[in-house]
Formats: sequence, structure tokens, C-alpha cells
Amino acid sequence: MNGHSGAVRDRKIVLWRHGQTAWNLERRFQGTTDIELTDEGIAQARRSARLLAALRPDAIIASDLRRTADTAAELAALTGLEITHDEALRETYAGAWQGLTHEEIVAQYGEQYAAWKRGEPVRRGGGELETEVADRAAPVVESSADKLPDGGTLVVVSHGGTIRTTIGRLIGLAPGTWESLGGLSNCCWSVLGETLRGWRLLEHNAGSLPEPVLGDDD
Repeated sequence: MNGHSGAVRDRKIVLWRHGQTAWNLERRFQGTTDIELTDEGIAQARRSARLLAALRPDAIIASDLRRTADTAAELAALTGLEITHDEALRETYAGAWQGLTHEEIVAQYGEQYAAWKRGEPVRRGGGELETEVADRAAPVVESSADKLPDGGTLVVVSHGGTIRTTIGRLIGLAPGTWESLGGLSNCCWSVLGETLRGWRLLEHNAGSLPEPVLGDDD
């Protein structure tokens, strides 16, 4: 996992959540529904991109949904990097939950919601398990990181739930504890750094003064 002959290659992975959407504001579960950014979401992406560009990233990969693709485009415009889009980085598919508000989910699927919050493996709305999301997303992140130069930085533009499950998988947390990582605010990011023992969480939900987490993963 750490390159040749056990050496630490000092790579970093920045996992960046997309900007605000109308459904985030309504606390409506998006999942794989293709919702676009609000004007504020575009402004958030531009502000964050200026900060992330200062990290001099070597590669950008992103979910192919509009909210992530448009967020990633702001960083690509500043860095000149091409974006590799991959549907494996999409948000958790949540079946019947998609399009419902937080309150509607709690009212209609209260037992399922409570079990998920307890850390039990739950197919929310008949959709994907969190471990299945990690099964599809984490290998894409790892293989992209493997292509980095020593000391390189990969930016992954994805979704709150997918980022959390990917972090959990990459740093070796048991799936039932992934909820303890907390959600990401729109256009905030988390940073993984490489150590002799694998990936380590260096920053979580960074990028601005604390803001409420709206939408998919609160």
C-alpha cells in the first residue's frame, strides 16, 4: 500500500465535498440524484478552489454527478489539471430515501434510520450498504494515489457519505464506527497523509470556520 520496499512516499489525499445544492438547504437526501449547485454552491467552490490550488495538487478525480463535476471544475480551472470522472465516487444510492427530507425519513423510516445511526449495516431506502460504497470508492482513490509522484497530492471531489466511508476504509476503522467521523460541510475537505502504518487522518471537515452540515450526511 505504501509503495516500494516499505518506504513512505509522503503522499496526501484531499477528499473535498461538493458545494451547496438546493436539496442540501432543504435537508433533502440526494444520494445518486443529479442535483446542480446553487449560486452560493458555485461561490463556495471558487473560494475553496483557491485554497486547494495552493496545495499544488498533482491530480483531480471526481464523481460524475453535476454537483461534484462543477465543484471540481473550479479547481481544474486554477490548476490546469484534467479531471478524471468516475461514477464509483458517487454518493450512496439510498433508494426510497432519495428526495425525502430528513424529517420525512425519520417519520417514515424511523427504525431504519435509528439502526443506521447505531452503526448497524442498513440498506437505507433499500439502497447500498456503507461497506458497499467503500468497496467501490476506496479502490479508485487508492489506485489514483498510487499513481502520484512521491510527495504528491490527490484531490478527490465527492459526496459526504462516500467521503466518510472511504476515509473509514482507508484508515482501517471498523464499519460500525464510521459514523463517529461526523459529516462534512459543503465545500469542506478532509486530508489523509501517508505513514509507515498506512493512511492517517490529518484534517477533517476543514476549510472554513465551522458551518452546519446540510443535506446528505447529517
